[in-house]
Amino acid sequence: MFLHTHPYPPFLFDDATKLIVGTLPPPRFTTGDLRKGDVDFCYGSRDGQLWPILNQIFGLNLKYETTNEAVKQRMDFLIEQRIGICDIVESAERIKVDASDLGMKNVTLRNLIAYLLIYTNVEWLLFTGGNSKNGPEYFFRKHIKEHGLKLEPISEGIPRVHKFTLSGNLKRTIRTVSLTAPSGSANRAVGSFESFKREKIENPQYTTLQFRVDQYLPFFKH
Repeated sequence: MFLHTHPYPPFLFDDATKLIVGTLPPPRFTTGDLRKGDVDFCYGSRDGQLWPILNQIFGLNLKYETTNEAVKQRMDFLIEQRIGICDIVESAERIKVDASDLGMKNVTLRNLIAYLLIYTNVEWLLFTGGNSKNGPEYFFRKHIKEHGLKLEPISEGIPRVHKFTLSGNLKRTIRTVSLTAPSGSANRAVGSFESFKREKIENPQYTTLQFRVDQYLPFFKH
């Protein structure tokens, strides 16, 4: 049994207004066996699409390499844009050592609500995946249920948008959006979306990456 622990602490700071929320990076980031092109930071897998998406949206000219410079580029961008990262899974057990969310067993979640009570400027949670089993929204629903909270729908289209009210020293409404996962395994789902099919007919060069860029842009730039 492989204990898959999150290799990075939450990237949080007082000015953050949005949090990216995923599950776990591939196991090689836990064991330190990085590959050429990996970045030793959140969402740093060379196979992942989050940073290529943000690179295209913001024109960042990012480096994709295992260097301190590549990490600093990403940290500087997040701070400038007031975006934090707090994946919801702290650890999980795996029989098969891979990056599948469905393969996670005996999952330990981070206390995201506790972080939200500390970082009071956060207005949005940007889930890098939906409510399918062991996805970020799935785990978040489970987590907030323990706090007597629930998500209320704002928009049931793709991507789905919800809200919930958090009480504390400052009562506030926080919105969530469940973005299409920035992973290659989600490309089949993207190909089945009617909106993607329509665009593909009009523009045969349209890609699953561009679909995500179009979807992510209003939530990262608004």
